[in-house]
Amino acid sequence: MADKKQAETAMEMDSAPEEATDEGGGEAGPAEPATGTEERLKALAHQLEAKEKEYRETLDQLLRVSAEFENYKKRSAREQEEFRKYANQSLLKEMLSAVDHIELAIKAAEGGAGPQGSLAEGLNLTLKELMRIFEKFGVTAIEAQGQPFNPEFHEAMLREESLSLPANTVARELQKGYLIGKRLLRPSLVVVSSPPAER
Repeated sequence: MADKKQAETAMEMDSAPEEATDEGGGEAGPAEPATGTEERLKALAHQLEAKEKEYRETLDQLLRVSAEFENYKKRSAREQEEFRKYANQSLLKEMLSAVDHIELAIKAAEGGAGPQGSLAEGLNLTLKELMRIFEKFGVTAIEAQGQPFNPEFHEAMLREESLSLPANTVARELQKGYLIGKRLLRPSLVVVSSPPAER
């Protein structure tokens, strides 16, 4: 009996380390948790990559919208400036006829003594004040006399033969033209020179 018990004890002792090794995990035990961790890391890496892509797209969209808004602000500012600059254009154009009449009155009154001389002086002062107002709004006279004819700024009313001027030169100005800023307010009405006809 004692021999039988000793043999059983010896067998248990021989098999005990093997069971401990199998149960303790040996090489098979830690493999399962390592694989799970790797998968979780890969999943997190994919999520991070997706979020980075989303961030780049959002940033790109934000930069585009920001640039478009800046362009819109600049365009609006230009349009407002343009509107302010030319808002009074029709009024100023109407006032030019008053300038024309004053200039004609000055020519008629010039050289006279007494009341006529005073009238010319008063008209000159009125004209200067009007021109000061026009200048304030960016209105300037077009220099036409003796200049080459330019259909953008001059309107030809007559052609006149001339020996002293080259062909297509403004020989006389019938009515002054004006610009408002760089825009034409009213063209100059002019007489254009032409070479003398051969006889």
